[in-house]
Amino acid sequence: MESSLLIETAVKVLVVLLVFSALAGFTTYIERKVLAFMQRRLGPTNVGPFGLLQILCDGVKLFTKEDFIPANAVKPVFMIAPIITAATAFIAMSAIPFFPEFEMFGYTVRPIIADINVGVLFVLGVAGIGLYGPLLAGMSSGNKWSLIGGARTAIQLLSYEVVSGLAILAPIMMVGSLSLIDINAYQDDNYWMIVYQPLAFILFLISGFAETNRTPFDLLEHEGEIVAGYATEYSGMRWGMFFIGEYANLFTISFLVSLLFLGGFNDLWFIPGGLAIVLKVMMLIFTFLWVRASWPHIRPDQLMWLCWKVLMPLCIINILITGFVMMYWSNL
Repeated sequence: MESSLLIETAVKVLVVLLVFSALAGFTTYIERKVLAFMQRRLGPTNVGPFGLLQILCDGVKLFTKEDFIPANAVKPVFMIAPIITAATAFIAMSAIPFFPEFEMFGYTVRPIIADINVGVLFVLGVAGIGLYGPLLAGMSSGNKWSLIGGARTAIQLLSYEVVSGLAILAPIMMVGSLSLIDINAYQDDNYWMIVYQPLAFILFLISGFAETNRTPFDLLEHEGEIVAGYATEYSGMRWGMFFIGEYANLFTISFLVSLLFLGGFNDLWFIPGGLAIVLKVMMLIFTFLWVRASWPHIRPDQLMWLCWKVLMPLCIINILITGFVMMYWSNL
């Protein structure tokens, strides 16, 4: 029994690594196409039909490009920083139930690597550790621009992790569980959580933009600058690992929002649950791309002002209102 469980877990880990690594590359293509469409450009067109082979070309370039390490860099830390970013992104996925249970060749498959009863805390905690990747990369590069990018990492991610944690506290109070499967089941018996907690949904989604380094909060690696923030001194596959982790985090946040607020993998009218959650995740990823095409970057001081003077008070107010409403209904 234990050996079969180990084999099943190993297969799940391998599938998650392969599928989401491939999806990270494919999402870069989709992002370029969506941005090009919204900005009245063509995007990738020359390599393969509709430019689809551009993904393969990018992969070949990353694997074959020179792996350069600056002379003044702290080499062990410089080399391990991209691994931290990619590893934490995939480890966070281990507590996410991607689909409902299904049978394959008479065997019941549960599409979750580790069903732990504190799944929400595990995902947010591991994702929080991911900030050490860009932070250590910036500190070890021997470059002042990289150091500034690393400092932005610590400021931005730590601040918005507080917002995301407080935003989901109100839904957790209603469900009474930290398990993502329990939260999903709660919405099967009731309305979607976004109906009860629309403010929490908006707050968590905004913090998701900041934690995944997406526009307008992409101050970690600011594309509008000549340098590339914490990744200025990186090249080749080490550079690619940072952005594999970034796109993997994009999928993690999208699945998390779907499970917490949008009914998860419960059936949606005539649409089966497995397809329903895929459609929700695709809609959320499109929203991330849409915002990038529509909104300008903001300054670091505006980022902190929004976090501590707007989002934080709203989180606390939402928690208090939820607590008072629950006390009222419990006394009826």
